[in-house]
Amino acid sequence: MTDPDKRAVCIGEAIVELARGADGRFALASSGDSFNTAIYLARAGLPVAFASALGDDPFSDAIVSLAQAEGIGTDLILRAGGRLPGLALVDADGKGERRVHYWREAAPARELFELPQWSCMAEGLVKARLIYFTGITLSLYSNVGLGRFFATLELARGNGAKIAFDGNFRPHGWHGDLTRTRTVFAEALKRVDIALPAYDDEAVLWGDPSPEATIERLQAFGVAEIVVKNGPNSALVAASGACDAVPVPEVVVPVDPTAAGDGFNAGYLAARLSGRGPFEAASAAHRLAGQVIQHRGSIVPRAGAAVH
Repeated sequence: MTDPDKRAVCIGEAIVELARGADGRFALASSGDSFNTAIYLARAGLPVAFASALGDDPFSDAIVSLAQAEGIGTDLILRAGGRLPGLALVDADGKGERRVHYWREAAPARELFELPQWSCMAEGLVKARLIYFTGITLSLYSNVGLGRFFATLELARGNGAKIAFDGNFRPHGWHGDLTRTRTVFAEALKRVDIALPAYDDEAVLWGDPSPEATIERLQAFGVAEIVVKNGPNSALVAASGACDAVPVPEVVVPVDPTAAGDGFNAGYLAARLSGRGPFEAASAAHRLAGQVIQHRGSIVPRAGAAVH
C-alpha cells in the first residue's frame, strides 16, 4: 500500500455516551466503532479523516473538537441544522454486565448520503487511500443511501483506494431483519478488499461453523485479504495464497472489552498502510487490542495507546 499523501477515511457514526459509574454519577464521552478506529489510526501517525453527519449543537461541536484534537480530518463531517447526534446510555445489569441503551433513530449520521451536501463528502471519499466501514455503518442507511454509498465505493476503488470492512453485526441495529442484513452485507462484500470480521458475529449472522468457514465464504465473494478475529484464541489470516493463525502474544484479563475490535482493526490497518505484511500486522493488531481492553471505555488515555 503506497501513496502516503492520501488519507484513510473511516465512515460511520459518532455518538454522545453517558456512562454510569459505581457512584451512580454519569461521565460524558464520545464513541462509535468507526470513530474509535479513526482515533487509533490517527494516533499511529497516519493521515485519517472521519466521514459522518452531526447537528449544529454543542455536543456535536464537542465531537468535532475531539476529532480535531486527535489529529483527525473533519472536513467530511456534514452538519445538519437543528439536529442532534445519537445518544448511548451505558450502565450495568444485575450481574454487573455492561448494558447499553440507544437513542439514535433521528441522528443525522443516518442521512449522510441523503443530506444536500452528500456529493461533496463523496468527492472526498473517492480521493481516499483506504476507506473503512462496518456493519454498524451499513445499518444506518436507507436503501437510497446504501446505493449512493456503494456507488461511491466503486468510484474510490477505481481510483486506487482499498476498501476495508468489519461486519460488526449488531442485531438491534437491523431490527432483527436478518434477510435484509445478509443482502446488504453481500452487496458490500462485492466491493471489499480487506475483511476484518469477528468470528462470533459471523456465526450468528451466517451460521459459519468455524473461522475457516468464514474465510471460505468471504473468499467466495472475492475478498483478497481476510482476518478473522476469534477473541483470546487467535486471529486467522488469509492473504496472498497463505492462511494461518496468528496467536495473541499475551492473553490479559480484560478490564472492559469495549472497542477491542475497533483497536484491533486500527492496529492491523495502520501496520498494513505502513508497509508491513498481513501476518505481522495481525500481531500488531493483537497488541493494540490488548491495550484497549485494559482500560474502561472505548478510548484509552493517550499515553497507553501507542501502536507498535
